[in-house]
Amino acid sequence: MCKETGGVVRFRVYDKTITQSIVKEGFMRRSTYCGSIKESNIGEEIVVCGWVHSRRDHGGVIFIDLRDREGVLQVVFQPENKKAFKTAESLRDEYVILVEGVVRHRPGGADNSNISTGSVELLAAKLEILNTSFPLPFDVSDCASISEELRLKYRYLDLRRPNLQRNFIMRHELSKEIRNFLNEEGFLEIETPFLTKSTPEGARDFLVPSRLHWGSFFALPQSPQLFKQILMVAGFDRYYQIVRCFRDEDLRSDRQLEFTQVDIEMSFVDEKDVMCVVERMLARVFKTLLNLDLRVPFERISYADAVLRYGSDKPDIRFEMEIKDFSCEFKDVKFGVFSSALSSGKVVRGLCIPKGADFSRAEIDGLAEFVSGYGAKGLAWVKITDSGAQSNIVKYFKEDEIKMIVSKLNAKSGDLIVFLADEEKIVAQGLGALRLKIGREYGLIDKNKFAFLWVVDFPLMEWDKEECRWQALHHPFTSPKSPDSLTKENVASAKARAYDIILNGVELGGGSIRIHKSEIQKKVFEILDIAQESAKKKFGFLLDALSYGAPPHGGVALGFDRLCALIAGTESIREVIAFPKTQKALDLLSNAPSEISDKQLKELGMRIVVKE
Repeated sequence: MCKETGGVVRFRVYDKTITQSIVKEGFMRRSTYCGSIKESNIGEEIVVCGWVHSRRDHGGVIFIDLRDREGVLQVVFQPENKKAFKTAESLRDEYVILVEGVVRHRPGGADNSNISTGSVELLAAKLEILNTSFPLPFDVSDCASISEELRLKYRYLDLRRPNLQRNFIMRHELSKEIRNFLNEEGFLEIETPFLTKSTPEGARDFLVPSRLHWGSFFALPQSPQLFKQILMVAGFDRYYQIVRCFRDEDLRSDRQLEFTQVDIEMSFVDEKDVMCVVERMLARVFKTLLNLDLRVPFERISYADAVLRYGSDKPDIRFEMEIKDFSCEFKDVKFGVFSSALSSGKVVRGLCIPKGADFSRAEIDGLAEFVSGYGAKGLAWVKITDSGAQSNIVKYFKEDEIKMIVSKLNAKSGDLIVFLADEEKIVAQGLGALRLKIGREYGLIDKNKFAFLWVVDFPLMEWDKEECRWQALHHPFTSPKSPDSLTKENVASAKARAYDIILNGVELGGGSIRIHKSEIQKKVFEILDIAQESAKKKFGFLLDALSYGAPPHGGVALGFDRLCALIAGTESIREVIAFPKTQKALDLLSNAPSEISDKQLKELGMRIVVKE
């Protein structure tokens, strides 16, 4: 049964008493919201405004479901009130109306438990049609199945849907509670510029040509990273901002060209201080919005351990199925695929799929094809049955080796064990993706669970094979764990003072303790092959600031849209962004991006070159 405007909502918001008395003559006189009417209001005369959600004519009595952002209220029009009844006969879906009347109990047996106002109704005395509506291109109930393209084209109608309205009420409450917490903790909300300098931060910048300075460009910020560090140098030791950021990158369900993040920076802190603030903030908002008590501190896991056990640096720990490494145990096995891989410096790792022994050969071949998308050249497998291990590779293993495999993976009769032998990165990504695929498709993940953890001890840098140089794993302002002893020779083993917060396999945010000494920052730039002149050109104002008494500092940025989506229980952040872009980076509502006039181009000293 479809519950259009009620049912179980994953988040809760504050009780609202929005009784704005309408007293000024000549002004709209709504006294309350439809969804806020309770049994305690019975006998009261009220005025409500909203949209006609549905109209029903039952034997001469007309029933209207009147909807506003807080919910639905049933309104009854009786034929004795001829004027209001006649007007009610002309009502159609999505007409905008004002109704005056008296709140009363619904007649016996007519209660509707699917909505919060299901035990009451409004007996209409007066009705005014404030506006009419064309027939809609789609139904605005939660039950309607609508293509995303149509929804985004008519976003103003899509946003009338009760489930989306609940999302945005929640989003407001979330931002309010985050601000309340950080304000109480002594943080200052300080704005940073939208028109700034283009700096390399991992994605393409959105560039804005300057009319006053021909040939020069502003960039929209990918994050306020440099400015929040400047604020620490300036002495504002606790800063935050719920800020818009911009990245010109390919879109997916958890990415948009413009997005919102909770940006936090603190002076005179270490990693534990930053993580503690974030944990307490999240504990508070989850208690307020979901009435859920989070267990703090959150689990901490090293980057190396996360990649080994889960095949990902953002592991979903809501279910088991950990990956195990067999590189040491398989050094002397007779199975050539494993032994040759290990002799060439590769790894062998395995995964146990619960009850996978029932998989057909075609299904197992499908798993092999899936991991081939991550570069894997084959998938070895063993079925564990009551009569023993079954596979075409079992003959290459001794009985005690089979027992060791079963024990290490905690496999049981009816399970399927799969192995990959390849380069460490390929094996981790292939088994990590397979683990998630099995978890989702076979219901191993508890969707009502919120599992937080911190991933720490990241490598400081990673080697870029294409450019033959080191790249910062996070960003070049992240402090090394041992900055004084950092050299080009030992950079491969250097760890960063960085940390990512993960929720249900989603990277919710990340941060680090920053470099606050200019000589350390210059050393990192040298290892990254960023010449002194280039560094001065790109980051000169930050490097200068670090020379004027910069305090130790660090911070974090949380994806606000991702957090909203996880709380709302939706897989796409487009469901919690009022006016999102499509996956092709189009705004179907306003038809952006669009061409501009020759006059505008001339003012900017620009011309369009036809793309070949």
